[in-house]
Amino acid sequence: MFAKSNLPILIRIFSYSILATTFVFLFNNVLTVWFDWPGVKNLFSHFGLFGFKKLSKPLSDSVLNFAFLQLFFYLIAIFLAIFYVNRSIKQTLTADSKILDKFTAYIIRSSFWAVLIVGLADLLISFLVVEKLVEPLFGEYLKIKLVVPAFRITFVHFPLILISFVVGYFTRSVGFIWLAVLVVGSEFFIVLSRFIFEYEQAFQGDLVRFWYSALYLFASAYALIHEGHVRVDVLYTGFSERKKAWTNSVGSLILGIPLCLIVLFLGMGGKASIINGPVISFEITQQGSNGLYLLYLMAIYLAVFAVSMLIQFTSYFMSSSDKLLKN
Repeated sequence: MFAKSNLPILIRIFSYSILATTFVFLFNNVLTVWFDWPGVKNLFSHFGLFGFKKLSKPLSDSVLNFAFLQLFFYLIAIFLAIFYVNRSIKQTLTADSKILDKFTAYIIRSSFWAVLIVGLADLLISFLVVEKLVEPLFGEYLKIKLVVPAFRITFVHFPLILISFVVGYFTRSVGFIWLAVLVVGSEFFIVLSRFIFEYEQAFQGDLVRFWYSALYLFASAYALIHEGHVRVDVLYTGFSERKKAWTNSVGSLILGIPLCLIVLFLGMGGKASIINGPVISFEITQQGSNGLYLLYLMAIYLAVFAVSMLIQFTSYFMSSSDKLLKN
C-alpha cells in the first residue's frame, strides 16, 4: 500500500525531474541550433513515433547516433534527479524550496548585471561609431568590425555576459531598484540632450527599451519570491493557510509550470522560432549602426523569464505541498 511518507519523495523526484529535463532541453537546443545536431524530435520522426510524421530522408547512422545521445541526456537528467533525492532523503520540501529560491535569485541577479554591463558597453560603442571616433581611437580594423553584428556580439557581448554571471555569483543584491532608476535616468537624459543640446540618436531610445524590458521580465520571478504579485485578493486574503497552500500548489502545477514550459518549447521549437531566430541571426534594431545591437538579447529575455519563473513555480509547488502534508 502506498505510504503517505513516500509522497514528499515523489514530489521531490517529480519537481527535480522537470527542472533537470528542462535544462537538458536548453542544452540540446544549443546543440541543435548552433552545432546542427538532429534533435530528439527528428529522432522520433525518423522512426515515426509518437505521432511524428516520418522523415522523407532518413537520418544517416552518424547523425542518428547524435540524436540517440541527445535522448540519452534526458534519461541521465532524470536519473540524476532521482539520485539527488535519494542522497538527500531526509531533506524537506521546504529546504528544497529555499535552494530553488536562491538559484532563481542568482539567475535574475546575474541577468541584471548582464543587461546593465552589456547595455552600457554597447551604448559606448554605438556612440563611438556614430560620432566616427572608432578609427582615430582604435584603428580601421575595429572600425569595420564593430559595425558587424556577429563580431560585436561574439567578441564583446558574450564575454561580458559570462563576466556578469561571475559577478552575480559574488554579489547578493538583485539591483532591480537600480535598474528602474537607470530607466528613468536614461529617459531623462534623452529629454535633456534633445531639448537643451539638440542631440538625439537611436541608441539612446534603444537603451531605454532594452532596460525596461529586462526590468519587466526579470523582476517577475523576483516578485514571486517575495510575494509581490497581485492576486485575486478578494478571495485569497480570506483563505485559511491550508486553502492558500492548495491554491498555490494547484495553481503552480496546473497553470504556472505548464505556461513556462510552453513558452520554452514554442520559443525554441526550431531555428526560426521566436527565441532562436533572432539569436542565430544576430538580429539588431532597424536603425542599424545608429542603434544598439541588442535586439537578439531581448529575445533571450523570454527564455530567462520562462526559466526563472519555472524554477520559482516549482519552488512554490514544493513549499506549498510541504505545508499541506504537515497539516
